[in-house]
Amino acid sequence: MTARILVIEDDEGILTFLRRGLAYEGYEVFDATDGKTGLSIARDHPPDLVVLDLMLPGIDGLEVCRRLRAGGDVPIIILTAKDGVNDRIVGLDMGADDYMVKPFDLDELLARIRALMRRSQPSSRPKVYQFADLSLDTGTRQAHRGEQIITLTAKEYELLELFMRHPRQVLTRDVIYDSVWGYDFGGESNIIEVYVRYLRQKLEDTEADRLIHTVRGVGYVLRKTD
Repeated sequence: MTARILVIEDDEGILTFLRRGLAYEGYEVFDATDGKTGLSIARDHPPDLVVLDLMLPGIDGLEVCRRLRAGGDVPIIILTAKDGVNDRIVGLDMGADDYMVKPFDLDELLARIRALMRRSQPSSRPKVYQFADLSLDTGTRQAHRGEQIITLTAKEYELLELFMRHPRQVLTRDVIYDSVWGYDFGGESNIIEVYVRYLRQKLEDTEADRLIHTVRGVGYVLRKTD
């Protein structure tokens, strides 16, 4: 089945470039030049992935991202001329899975699209991981802490699954970057810290013991509190 990609970009030159490049790679491409139209297309023709510009007329890209994420777990790659770390964090906080700065390399964008597509595919053999009172079902992509259901975003799920697959093992930042994001944001980024904080807030919402611990100067580990 052909994967469907929605491109929301108001620059006609970039839009044409992306439409041609993605179609050449075999994707079915839908496009919009403003946020409102993009959201309508996403509702009527649910995409497998969204490439989203931030600077859009009407509803801006961040709000589009927030609404798309509220409606499901479709992978979202943000394209923008803003290259500051804070800008990247804001986009990722809104639910984006990836972030590329204009001008961008088409081959790199295609590689990131393939990586996100692979990660968004459901596992052919669902498994339930269990550690202490925490469980994670790879079939439903749902977590439980005791009797409490924990709702996770796509990236939160991937990060938690990584920890659950390697309990008591210290995971370095490089390993986490490669396993969850597929590339390194650069030494100045605190994206891992941001998502670990999100997970901790959800996992400890009922004042349960901490399970994800910081190993200073190295990374993180899933283990019971000493």
